[in-house]
Amino acid sequence: MTVLLWVVLTPLALCVAAVALVFLVAIVRGLLRDVRTDPDTDATAARVAALGLLPAERQHTELAAPLSPALSVALVSARAGDWGPAAELLDATLEAGDWEGRSAFSERLADLAAEEDGWLREWEEARPGDPGAALVRARGTVFLAWNVRGGARDEDTSPEQEEGFRRVLARSREEHVRAVALAPADDPSPYVAEIWTALGLGLPHEELRRLWREVVDRAPHHYEAHFAALQYWCGKWSGSAELARAFAVRAAAGAPPGTLMTALPLIAHFEHDVSDSTDVDRTPEMFAAVDALLADVAAADPAHPRLPEARHLLAYYLWLQDRWEEAMGQFRLVDGHVGALPWRYKADPAEEFCRARDACAEHVTGGESGPYPRR
Repeated sequence: MTVLLWVVLTPLALCVAAVALVFLVAIVRGLLRDVRTDPDTDATAARVAALGLLPAERQHTELAAPLSPALSVALVSARAGDWGPAAELLDATLEAGDWEGRSAFSERLADLAAEEDGWLREWEEARPGDPGAALVRARGTVFLAWNVRGGARDEDTSPEQEEGFRRVLARSREEHVRAVALAPADDPSPYVAEIWTALGLGLPHEELRRLWREVVDRAPHHYEAHFAALQYWCGKWSGSAELARAFAVRAAAGAPPGTLMTALPLIAHFEHDVSDSTDVDRTPEMFAAVDALLADVAAADPAHPRLPEARHLLAYYLWLQDRWEEAMGQFRLVDGHVGALPWRYKADPAEEFCRARDACAEHVTGGESGPYPRR
């Protein structure tokens, strides 16, 4: 009898399950169709497309802006094993005294060298005393250390990863010493790069101050140097919110227009902001800070390698302050690339960038803006 019931009921149960599955698929398809045909979503997409802006899937998440043609050639050539264009690029920055460019270009080349350094080893063999090769080697070792560690939180990083991280970073200190010895006396680049080693190793404040004196004696308003030092002084590394903000305010005070130093107080605010409300972004002090960066950006050399990063920051805070037209002006100039603060701290940088940009587009084009949560 039991066997008979099992024989009869099993097909019936399978049929019921199959019918339920069919209904479930139909429901899901219907829900997806509703999402795809949401008139508000379609209207927003149409407005964004009419402005010539790109959807989230077409945003570059690793870069803040397109690479310069010369840097693109250097990277492509290096990947193919030809170090010549990279050497020429860094030689040109040395001749011009372009310290911002030298730091920015060496950073990209070093990132590549941390993955594959055959081209760099050939460069070092062909030109043993080349300051550009020594700089890329030192910076590349810092990138290699972070690759060894991985991007997980401290509690999710294994003891082996942490030990390897610190061992490779310690080696980078020796390589920075060599880079300093080979660089011209007025070149701050090796000292700028070494700030990241100090940050990773948690070196004492006095050691950071020693490096800092070397930098500012050569380039008192170097953007990457200030950004790196500000990270060191943040609470998540070797400082505190108070130390970071004090450093940022001092750097911005009296800095020449166009140096982008006024970005630093906004970065310090962002790094320590734990509020779930935009009220903290809409104080008189914050409006003044955003206005200062607007003026700084307007005065900057269009070729400044860090200008796009400042524009991303501006777009974000202008959005938070409901300054739609001004925000869209910045969003237009950086659209297509989202590898910058604040987006790169988000789980989905492209989606967060487009959400803020599209909210501004709705207001600028006269659309009915929906509920766009800021936090």
